[in-house]
Amino acid sequence: MPFTPLESTDFLDPRCPFCTDAWGKEPPAHPIDTDRVFVKLDEYFSKNDTAAAERHLAYWLAEAEEGRDLRGEFLVRNERIGLFRKLGRGPEALAEAEKTVALAERLGIADELGGATAYANQATAMKAFGRAEESLPVFLRALAVYEQAARPDPYRYAGVCNNFALALADCGEYAEARRMYTRAMDLLAAVEGAEPEIAVTWLNLANLAEAEYGLEAAEAEISEDVGRAWELLDRPAEELPRDGNYAFVCEKCAPTFHYYGFFVWGAELEERARMIYERT
Repeated sequence: MPFTPLESTDFLDPRCPFCTDAWGKEPPAHPIDTDRVFVKLDEYFSKNDTAAAERHLAYWLAEAEEGRDLRGEFLVRNERIGLFRKLGRGPEALAEAEKTVALAERLGIADELGGATAYANQATAMKAFGRAEESLPVFLRALAVYEQAARPDPYRYAGVCNNFALALADCGEYAEARRMYTRAMDLLAAVEGAEPEIAVTWLNLANLAEAEYGLEAAEAEISEDVGRAWELLDRPAEELPRDGNYAFVCEKCAPTFHYYGFFVWGAELEERARMIYERT
């Protein structure tokens, strides 16, 4: 019988299920439970517990990296962009955005809705931390994907339009900003329970009118826009759930009501947010 030399795989087993050097193959990826990630994250945000949300996302990012789960890592990093932006931590938000966009390209989804989300989050972070002009082409790339998508999520699409409009306003592109705000409201009109987001858009329009015409010249338009926002936010609880998202929007909008002299409405929104956070 002719002698057959042994291969290493004839007598070596991998050191463990994840150490497959002997086989010359990459270890299998182990996806994280993204449903679990987002359910718990929503719970933390409903309580405005950003410290717990940060710890939660850090844990699952490490799990995704260890398990070589690129899609899971992509989703977690997307959430971290928004959290760091909310916390005012610009360098971390922008660094996270770059990593997320790089993952979108590596996964081959840069021109899909997932990729559009990454670009929109990156652009929003850029705008938030003083790079509004640089953010405009990034926003345009995200919008191009939404415009070509067969069935884009109108809520997310509207969010991109709103944030793009904010960046345009910062750059003095008032007419285009107004057009984007109008598109956002048209999209949100088809979304059940989107009254809080429409209210935010009305307040954005009030800010736009001030920026374009000046506070005194825009007084009537500002009053009308703020009044429309209040009407939406003051809808009865049986029509507009008093949940974590409502509390977040109330807290976000209250300073604008105060700024324009609507102190009673601003104080009421602050109190509603406080009560919601305390009970959750």
